[in-house]
Amino acid sequence: MSEPAQRYRRISAIFTDRVLGVPDGAWDDPSPCPGWAARDVVDHLVSWSTGYLRGAGVDLPAGPPAAQDPVGAWQVHTEAVQALFDDPGLSARTVSTPVSVGRLDAVLDAIFTTDVFLHTWDLARATGQDERLDAATCEQVLAGSLAQEEAMRASGHFGPAVQVPADADVQTRLLAFIGRDVRTVPSGP
Repeated sequence: MSEPAQRYRRISAIFTDRVLGVPDGAWDDPSPCPGWAARDVVDHLVSWSTGYLRGAGVDLPAGPPAAQDPVGAWQVHTEAVQALFDDPGLSARTVSTPVSVGRLDAVLDAIFTTDVFLHTWDLARATGQDERLDAATCEQVLAGSLAQEEAMRASGHFGPAVQVPADADVQTRLLAFIGRDVRTVPSGP
């Protein structure tokens, strides 16, 4: 199994645990993403990646809408994405997207796996679950993000960086870089 496939399996398993751990009635709780409830975090991951991959010539099977069944939507989606990673013929396929050209597994790893990793915190914060992220992965994502800061900010997908103390832990620094303030609790969609 390739390194990107293993990384996705590990990171998506943690996100899946958070999806399965959402308490009854908490899917409509606000997330740290402005204007999004917890279910919108799942919907974002499912819908943007489906469209992104379709644009690269890869169709994923459709699950239920996340607005109605976020658990079912995520389970169908993550299994389909893992199957892409696990299929040597598909994962090695060269794809062209609006932001990169490369092997499907490398493109998915850089963009989608990272997004799943970051949104794990959002879903956990929104639903009162364990918010801890793997420190080594935080270091890797932060280093890669700092190297691409101009392009990331220009994309409009990230909020302005939040100021944190210089001695803040790596998770806090990463979240602050992408515009999350760990000192605040979401206040409404």
